[in-house]
Amino acid sequence: MSHPEPPYLGQNCVTPYPQGEVLLRWLWQFVQATVFRWSPRPLHGFRARLLKLFGADIPAPGQVVVFPTARITFPWQLTLAPRAMVGPRVTLYNLARITLRRGANLSQNCHLCAGTHDFRRWDMPLVTQPITIGENAWLGADVFVGPGVTIGDLAVVGARSVVVRDLPPRKICVGHPCRPIKDRPEPRPA
Repeated sequence: MSHPEPPYLGQNCVTPYPQGEVLLRWLWQFVQATVFRWSPRPLHGFRARLLKLFGADIPAPGQVVVFPTARITFPWQLTLAPRAMVGPRVTLYNLARITLRRGANLSQNCHLCAGTHDFRRWDMPLVTQPITIGENAWLGADVFVGPGVTIGDLAVVGARSVVVRDLPPRKICVGHPCRPIKDRPEPRPA
């Protein structure tokens, strides 16, 4: 007599994406691994136009900076306002919309993750929540931002911080978990 297999995490898990979107993602992955990745570093506008071609909301492609080593999962879930910057080796795991407001700056190796799984269920369905980085906010190197987070305008997030809750505007924030530690002074003119 055989016994039924005990439950396990991921049991009966299925993709939430329709076949057409899966095929589009494969096409984007090919373009990202070749044309996007191989484009010379100064051609930020070219890469922004490629993202826009795949559905990104970028009103002014010539006014954003997107490095060739950045990795974007779904361009159609990305909004980049003018003067936003996606630095070297940044990962935008944008299973839900990721928005960078005007002048938002993501330093090297930042990882923004707009999805997780419901671990309370055996099939672990996908749970997605948008991420918004406020106007002129700056995320230092290696910052991780989790699903559903909004970082306020002019906030500074220190290197290697882990952001799992909203951060207020005009604060310097650090830590694991990240928290505000002091006010950010008004930037001085150049």
